[in-house]
Formats: sequence, C-alpha cells, structure tokens
Amino acid sequence: MPRIVMISKACLVGAYQRKLENIVSHHDVELTVLVPPTWQDERGVIRLERAHVQGYALRAIPIALNGNFHLHFYPTLGRELAQLRPHIVHIDEEPYNLATFHATWLARRRGARSLFFSWQNLNRSYPFPFNWMERYVLRHSDYGLVGNQAAAEVWRAKGYPGPLRVVPQFGVDPEIFKPKVGARDTGRGFAIGYIGRLVEEKGIDVLLRAAMGLPGLWRVYVLGSGPERQPLERLTQALGIADRVIFDAPIPSMQMPAYYSELDVLVLPSRSRPNWKEQFGRVLIEAMACGVPVIGSTCGEIPQVVNTSGLIFPEGNVDALRECLVCLQQDETLWANLSKSGRQRVMEHYTQANVADETVRVYRELMAGR
Repeated sequence: MPRIVMISKACLVGAYQRKLENIVSHHDVELTVLVPPTWQDERGVIRLERAHVQGYALRAIPIALNGNFHLHFYPTLGRELAQLRPHIVHIDEEPYNLATFHATWLARRRGARSLFFSWQNLNRSYPFPFNWMERYVLRHSDYGLVGNQAAAEVWRAKGYPGPLRVVPQFGVDPEIFKPKVGARDTGRGFAIGYIGRLVEEKGIDVLLRAAMGLPGLWRVYVLGSGPERQPLERLTQALGIADRVIFDAPIPSMQMPAYYSELDVLVLPSRSRPNWKEQFGRVLIEAMACGVPVIGSTCGEIPQVVNTSGLIFPEGNVDALRECLVCLQQDETLWANLSKSGRQRVMEHYTQANVADETVRVYRELMAGR
C-alpha cells in the first residue's frame, strides 16, 4: 500500500478535511497529513480544527515564518519524512514558495515522488531566490495539480514538462452543505451575502453601490475580515445604507452551512488587478451546494465555476450587478431554477468525493511510474 504524506496549511480548516477522509476511503492509500498548529494572514489567526479525521493521521508540526506566504517552511519536515518513509509527498503549495522547494528537495533525498498544487493563473516573474526555487520544483516534481485551466497554461508556458491535471484543491461535502429544510422565508426581506476577505480586489464596494438602488426590503451581510473593513463601513455611511448592511466576523468552517442557509443570494463581485484575478471562488460552490443562487463577476475563473447555474455580470459594473440582484429579488421562478441547477452542478463536478477520486488517480499514476 503506498504511503502518502500531504503537507497542507489549508487542511487546518475542518470542512476541508472531508476530502482527506474521502481519499482514504480508497483502501489502497495510507495517508498522513502534516499541518501547522496555526496559520496567520490578513484575516487573523486560523487554528487547527479537527472535524473529519477518520482513517488517516492528521499531525501538527512546527512552522517557521508563520504568515509569510512565500517564505514559511517546516523545520522538522526532514525528520518527519525519515520516520514516515513515504512513497509520495503531496505538497499543497505553489511551486515558487520556500515550503515547496524544501519539501521537494527532502522528498528527492528520501527517494519519494513529489507533486505540487497551484492556483496561479497569471504568468508572473519572480526575483531571486523565488525564481530559482520555482525552476528547481518544476524540474524535479513528478506531477502537478492545478486548480484551473489557466494555471495549467501558466506552468506549461514556464516550462514544466511533467504531467498536469486540473483538480480543484477542495470540493464541498453535499451532506454538510445542503439546502435548508422548509419553505423560504420571503417576509424578512431579500438577504444578500458576501463571504471572504475584505480587500479591495474583491469588489465589495461594487456590491454595496449596487444594493443601494434596490427596491423593497433588503439586507447585505458581509462576513469576513481584512484591511477594507473600516473603509467599507464608512462607504455604507456615505451611501446612506449603514442600517441595511451587517458586518459579521469570520466563523468556524463547520458553522458556514447554517450561515449560507439564511441568504437568498451569494455575490462574488471580484475585479481583476495587474497581479491578481479570481482563481476559483470557493464560496460559490459552497453556496450552490446549499441551494443559494449565486451572482459572480467576469473576473478570472468565476464564469467557468458558475457556468449557466448562476448569473454573471461584467466586473466593476454596478448597474449590471443591480439588474442581476433585482432579477433574483423579483423572479421566484428564476430563483428556484438557479437554486436547483447550482446544487446539481456541484454534485456533478465539485464534491469532496469528486476531488478525492481525481487525486487518488494521480497517486496511482505516480505509483505505476507514469
């Protein structure tokens, strides 16, 4: 039985761990997942949740330079790999990061095959030493997993010669993220949600300006944290809608399905920047799984994720977003159709089981020496 070691700070999140249980439901895989005790970013400190831990080992190991996306690494990883003796090291990090370079180098020393994961959908050049680490990883990795087709094109353009497969990093568990039981409560007003980082590129100000012109009773719920919190609060005051916009702090991942169930629509109004465009938009598939219709901008991967199971507007276009919101606010048939088709799209493409099955196929290819 092949021994797999996955290194992933993302697997701190309890809801994401369901994929790991799905991986080991394939009985030809032995899995150990190494995570840091915490991870720090602009949202604050993310602590390890242990929500789905059956059938595999989830171990917290020390992390150096916590919070530094490019330079963090795991100083005891060599010792861990010597003890675990993996056949495959699955590095859940971008190729240009120190953590990926370090783990790839250690995997080669142990005679293990290695693979990386990337969301990077822009062909960017990095200064030394990141460009050097990137070249090393691309030269010595046995497989690449990418979260979108644009990322596959980026790494081919950068010269990665090995096998690539497009597989989202995580799906959703449709037994946890599922529609609310009972009739929809339309008497409380139209509940519009945004969930994610409070940063300029996410376009939350576009949503607030679009909501300002909506008819009838409505509320906007903004869940997240980040540097734009206070500027956005000031914008609601300037627009005269402060009493209709509720800012909620981040909540544990396992509480998210209940939060989605109180929304009538989830909006992801991201806008492209020279150094960023939306790589996937996980909140879209979580909302769709819960039967909540989604509206997304044309930024990055959003239209491909939503397809025809939601509404799409040109990024940055306040009037177009307002029209989408009015359609869902006033057309019950459209709302019901998108609620149903959104969940169906998730069931066909974006469940944790789908992602786990594709990941295990990669492990089998590696073990077969392809």
